[in-house]
Amino acid sequence: MQSPIRTLALALTLTSAAVASLPAVAEGDLTTRPERLPDLVLGSEVTDYAMSQTRYEMETGQSYRLKIISSGLKEYAMQAPEFFTSIYLRKVEAGDIEIKAVALTELEFEQEGETEIYFVPVKPGEFTFSMKGLEHKGMEGVFSVR
Repeated sequence: MQSPIRTLALALTLTSAAVASLPAVAEGDLTTRPERLPDLVLGSEVTDYAMSQTRYEMETGQSYRLKIISSGLKEYAMQAPEFFTSIYLRKVEAGDIEIKAVALTELEFEQEGETEIYFVPVKPGEFTFSMKGLEHKGMEGVFSVR
């Protein structure tokens, strides 16, 4: 008859070996530099309501940086509530300022300028983003995370 401690030790060893052989769940690799996404430019010479990108493809566990540039033709307030709650926010850079925060709710541009966000998606899904009050003008898009 085996002792309960020996049986428990054997069970833990077998469980540890099984868990160690499981594949990683995240697609990305955090040991690499952040992947730069195409800039999101708001407004253009053609129309105040242009957006240079309406879809971004990403992977969980990969570090990204996204530059958002406002033409200053309108006030733009970027909202992406579901996306902002499904990322790990590393930092936000605006000019010579580096902001380290836990979360974002909105990025507002009252005039011409740019900001860059550094983040890691941690939850897969399709997340909409839009410019507050300008959705009816076509200023909306999707962050797709697999």
